Amino acid sequence: MLRTHTCGDLRAADAEKTVTLCGWVDTWRDFGGLVFLDLRDRYGITQITVNPEHDAEMHKLARTLRNEDVIQVTGVVAIRPDDMVNPKLVTGEIDLKARELTLLNRSKTPPFEPGTTDPPGEEHRLKYRFIDLRRKQLQDAMIMRHRFTKLVRDYFDEHGFLDIETPILGRSSPEGARDYLVPSRVHPGCFYALPQSPQIYKQILMVAGFDRYMQIARCFRDEDLRADRQPEFTQIDIEMSFVTRDDILELVDGLIRYMMKNLRDVEVPEIPRLDHADVMERYGNDKPDLRFGMELVDIGEIAGGCGFGVFQKTIESGGRVRGLTAPGAAEKYSRKKIDELTAYVGDYRAKGLAFFRVQEGQLDSPIAKFFSADEQKAIIEKMNAQPGDLLFFVADKAEVTSAALAALRNRLGKELELYDPNDMHFSWVLNFPLVTHNPDEGRWDAEHHPFCNPVAEDLEYFKTDPSKIRAESYDLVINGYESASGSVRIHDPAVQQQIFDLLGINAEEAEARFGFLLESLRYGAPPHAGLALGLDRWVMLLLGYDNIRDVIAFPKTQKASDLLSGAPSTVDDHQLRDLNIKTDL
Repeated sequence: MLRTHTCGDLRAADAEKTVTLCGWVDTWRDFGGLVFLDLRDRYGITQITVNPEHDAEMHKLARTLRNEDVIQVTGVVAIRPDDMVNPKLVTGEIDLKARELTLLNRSKTPPFEPGTTDPPGEEHRLKYRFIDLRRKQLQDAMIMRHRFTKLVRDYFDEHGFLDIETPILGRSSPEGARDYLVPSRVHPGCFYALPQSPQIYKQILMVAGFDRYMQIARCFRDEDLRADRQPEFTQIDIEMSFVTRDDILELVDGLIRYMMKNLRDVEVPEIPRLDHADVMERYGNDKPDLRFGMELVDIGEIAGGCGFGVFQKTIESGGRVRGLTAPGAAEKYSRKKIDELTAYVGDYRAKGLAFFRVQEGQLDSPIAKFFSADEQKAIIEKMNAQPGDLLFFVADKAEVTSAALAALRNRLGKELELYDPNDMHFSWVLNFPLVTHNPDEGRWDAEHHPFCNPVAEDLEYFKTDPSKIRAESYDLVINGYESASGSVRIHDPAVQQQIFDLLGINAEEAEARFGFLLESLRYGAPPHAGLALGLDRWVMLLLGYDNIRDVIAFPKTQKASDLLSGAPSTVDDHQLRDLNIKTDL
């Protein structure tokens, strides 16, 4: 070993010890006589003092050092005077008096300093990710990710799960997002697909008798990206046989409590289980942030009889008028800010945003004149509003009011600071629709995937109204993010084909796309269920970050490119010839 200790190890109890440290020069201060160096590694920072009286050559070398040079220092640990103790460092009570100094590698001037409090833009940081990863924020993220992954493995091992790997090179079976395809050299014209999830393989493992499976699985989806998505990501994949939905939920409830106790020393209360239809009505989307209230309220009965034409016509045409109460916001939002919110909900197809400032017993707004005193009082009562509150309403189709108000609710919750950003709220959303209608294609699409078991009491709706069929599916929501998703699976081939028929997948096509799964179900498939938890997203939320790229060592940009390596890139013509591929580019 080139070092005896790390830069975060030494304390006052180590005084007079001779030790050797290695690391990067974080800062340097040359006072002509003494040279002070802050030496950094991922464990911490130790201050080094180099005295010319001890070794002139060593001092001469020390004066040439600059940030990010890599050095080795041997010296004696010394206690700092009381007035020189640095309480911001765990090593702040000591210095290392240098006796030997070796330059291991000199650095070019870095594109930015890892210790800066104002890092450059993300693209610049991703290009120089090897420097970016020296920043404490990112190193803390990698450490948290490691700890989180270890605890996950420990928890599932204690509960009898086997960690089993599934193939990366598999068969293409698009399930919503586009597949990443890999051409085969041995089989010209044929392609492997990188897995969007291990879904089919883990179901086959259940058929094979491995009743408790888990995997830290790499997954790939060629889809439009955003701050909490990546083209390649990691999920905690689990599957169990001979269980019900509640068995899965209770297992994950236990995981949540185990993780929060070990990582945050927090006791998690009972995790609520919410119905999908109820959540959509109260919050407008299926992943509500429940760290604050501000539920959506329907005022259709009042709106239908008022004198405001927009509300009246919406109700007459079968639409809805729904709103929310922003507590104490009347004085905080000027007309200009409200106009900004109106443009914001327009991104969610809302044609407008009505508002009222709540006063004592009445409403103040440009449209308040269209509402009688009794109607104003009824709105205040319906919205459970108090003087000083601000009411917002959207009048449109049901789905537009849901989407627009859900987005507005999240924005207002953050801007009004209605919750502690360090809090974590967990909830389950159950009974998602089995299918949703695709008006553009004139067909039914699976809400999650085509292997979700329908709720038994809803089977009658297959022939009458498929939109009423609920699935035995479930999502775990944390702070407004979907952080896990799963379902009870179909283990009866007849039921599976019934789902395929509904989705417009005939028996021949089903065999072509999912034949090896369907074949396995014909050989004694047990009842089984499972889910996948987004590891990247969990770590992001635990750290209080809002960008998933900050918890992945080498992420892609929003255009799915790797600025560090230059991927994706062109390849040599002979590689394409080997794969029997021609391009027109």
